[in-house]
Amino acid sequence: QVPMVDSGGGLVQPGGSLRLSCAAPGRTSTSYAIAWFRQAPGGERTFVAGINWSGEDTYYADAVKGRFTISRGSTKNTAFLQMNGLKPEDTAIYYCTTNMRAGIVSESVADFGSWGQGTQVTVSS
Repeated sequence: QVPMVDSGGGLVQPGGSLRLSCAAPGRTSTSYAIAWFRQAPGGERTFVAGINWSGEDTYYADAVKGRFTISRGSTKNTAFLQMNGLKPEDTAIYYCTTNMRAGIVSESVADFGSWGQGTQVTVSS
């Protein structure tokens, strides 16, 4: 499996914004869905947002709807997670991943492989 590369995390105050980036530098095909998961200290890794291969279909966890936006880059093997209105409860390590399918068929961790190394997002005043 070719690993994903995620970046863009940091420290931000409540109400602030961050933009996470995901790349799949070793992939020649772009016909796969990309998703973001997050894991808070002591918690499980949970689905945040996903996007299908073309960028036409997007999916969000209820906790981030209306605040986060997932998109694909022009080269299609990149993706971004724009996070606005950040809250302290958004603090977690965020991971980029793919299920190697055209679309998002499950929000379960078990359906995904090729994880990024994770990028820390901390929301604190």
